[in-house]
Amino acid sequence: MKRIFLFVLTNIAVIAVMSVVLSLLGVDRFLTQSGLNLPMLLVFSLVVGFTGSIISLLISKPMAKWSTGARVIDAPSSSTELWLVDTVRKLSERAGIAMPEVAVYEGDANAFATGAFKNSALVAVSTGLLQSMNKEEVEAVLAHEVAHVANGDMVTMTLVQGVVNTFVVFLSRVAGYFIDRAISRNNNSEGHGIGYMVTVMVCQVVFGIAASIIVAWFSRHREFRADAGAAKLLGTPQPMMNALARLGGIEPTALPENLKAFGINDRAGFMALFSSHPPIEDRIAALRNIR
Repeated sequence: MKRIFLFVLTNIAVIAVMSVVLSLLGVDRFLTQSGLNLPMLLVFSLVVGFTGSIISLLISKPMAKWSTGARVIDAPSSSTELWLVDTVRKLSERAGIAMPEVAVYEGDANAFATGAFKNSALVAVSTGLLQSMNKEEVEAVLAHEVAHVANGDMVTMTLVQGVVNTFVVFLSRVAGYFIDRAISRNNNSEGHGIGYMVTVMVCQVVFGIAASIIVAWFSRHREFRADAGAAKLLGTPQPMMNALARLGGIEPTALPENLKAFGINDRAGFMALFSSHPPIEDRIAALRNIR
């Protein structure tokens, strides 16, 4: 459940802050001054919804470094670090993107890619992954992360998150408006009652949870594309299949929420609806069909 946390948490925080600020400024009151102004409310929702996701995107790389303690390899200090940098450089050239920053962080087996732009991304691997896999398998994981960058997955996820944020903001206020009118039985709308404020806050949480399920569903489909991209970069799906099989027997580290969707693995368990990654056996089967 931790895997969409930072990204989603940032969105929720920005939406909540903007909602409070705009309410204090009287914007909500303006939208319902003469009844429910749906066109203006939709514009309002678009601004609030996409602001959260865009801010999350723009700060994704520094937040990733801070939340995982990732150390960027500026000057390789070991043969392993030199190999990592050279491998990412080779894969990024094949993918047609600029060389991403390469980082290592302490933790169990996992890896992730992040960044607002294709040509200024970050690819990071954990010490646990380096210790538990051979070089061919690590290269496959790196290829998977580079494929995420080349596919523009961070931007795509931002757009998807922005759309669902918009519906969360819009529907919350529509529900708040009608419940407030039902409670106050006041149709001349000189302002909002307590019913509006409480309903909006509750609905934003409930609808936000539903929205995260949609985002996670989209993320699971995107993982198959990154696996296929890794197979293409390597010229064969076998290394990626081997890496996934290895991950199937390893306890994945818990990445921060904003990075989970861009990791290599995640445990579904009873929270499968919120999982950003499909089952490993399904991913291996999909790679096997590439042959």
